Amino acid sequence: MTERPRLLFISPRFLFPADEGGKIRTSNILRQMKGGAFHITLAMPAPPDRTAFADDIDAVCDNLVAWPQNPPARLRRLLALASHLPVSVATDRSASGRAAVAKALATSPDVVVTDFPHAAVLTPPRINAASLLFTHNVETEIYERHARVAGGLWRLLWRDQARKMARFEAALARRYDALIAVSARDAATLRGRFGAVSTPTIVTGVDLDFFAYSAPPNPDRPGNRIVFTGVMDSPANIDGVEFLIRDIWPLVLATRPDAHAVIVGRNPPAGLLALAHAQAPQMTLTGFVDDIRPYLSAADISVIPLRVGGGTRIKAFESMAVGRPVVSTAIGIEGLDLTPDVNFLAADTPSDFAAAIVRLLNDANLRQALASAGRDLLQQRFSWAHVAREFEAICIDTLRKVKEGQGSAFRLKSPAAYRATRPGSAPPGESA
Repeated sequence: MTERPRLLFISPRFLFPADEGGKIRTSNILRQMKGGAFHITLAMPAPPDRTAFADDIDAVCDNLVAWPQNPPARLRRLLALASHLPVSVATDRSASGRAAVAKALATSPDVVVTDFPHAAVLTPPRINAASLLFTHNVETEIYERHARVAGGLWRLLWRDQARKMARFEAALARRYDALIAVSARDAATLRGRFGAVSTPTIVTGVDLDFFAYSAPPNPDRPGNRIVFTGVMDSPANIDGVEFLIRDIWPLVLATRPDAHAVIVGRNPPAGLLALAHAQAPQMTLTGFVDDIRPYLSAADISVIPLRVGGGTRIKAFESMAVGRPVVSTAIGIEGLDLTPDVNFLAADTPSDFAAAIVRLLNDANLRQALASAGRDLLQQRFSWAHVAREFEAICIDTLRKVKEGQGSAFRLKSPAAYRATRPGSAPPGESA
């Protein structure tokens, strides 16, 4: 084979701006893969003004297949409660999306990657190519965790959605040749709970150039500023900030009345804004910002008070890359290969979380020790270039296994050999 194999990557979301965890992970992996082992076709919905993101699109794929982006209206989401599918999956169904994906599949790609389980509703029941599902999370666990912390009718709704998602994820585990997990823990769950046979794992990465280290604002004295970053139309982030406001922040102010908190993220709901105004003095919710880095740099510490969620939290690595020590719950740091008291401070109860915040604010030396250890670890193991090479190798390996299972004499070269066949096209981060 003289040409590179062709990879079709199907996303249920327009990837730009890359302002939330899944889009950040996917766009960075594709950016680092372009020019490598595969010719990449990206299929995704796109807004009318997609030309404003032309450079971003060109950086992640060789070819784009797009259909109109139609964010689900509230009525459509309510009607989807009656579906046999979870609401988040049912609302991603799209006739134009299915038609566009069918047309792309008709070109006979060698490898098909479905990004998130939700995108599976855009594909036929059988894919005639090596097929991989990029999971990002164990979605059922997220729903179950919401049910545990919710009350009343919401608890019943989350339980119902969890049941539907468990059935959906189990079906997908049987449908794909491999399920790519973002942590060893997620991979074990996909095997043990849903019967997935092949669960290769990648680590989470961070752009160490974009999130460059910045000097701390109070290197030799107590700090007083904490930050949380995350899109505020995410139920997991909303619950985490509510937990911070109601249960943690009053304990922090009781000891450090000069402390300030900044919650950075788009679309905070009106109820959360009202709660912060009423119960959280010296806390600011910014809403949308063009760039979170100035807010990270202005803070003394970063907090991740999450009680629900799944996969891995890119926000932890972004804070560590900038050089801000992290206080996190177990769920907030779940799936990341980090060591408590070396790379971050762990706390799950309100009193422990508040005590960890105060401890870090008061101890400049501890802040610096955690920051240095975190940044060093990221430089050694968690660049996006490294993650993309892992992802690329998984795709090559899955394609090889599928071809060999079919008894084909077709043989694949190594990823490095494919890159070498494209003159002048060394992948980002490698020399030509």
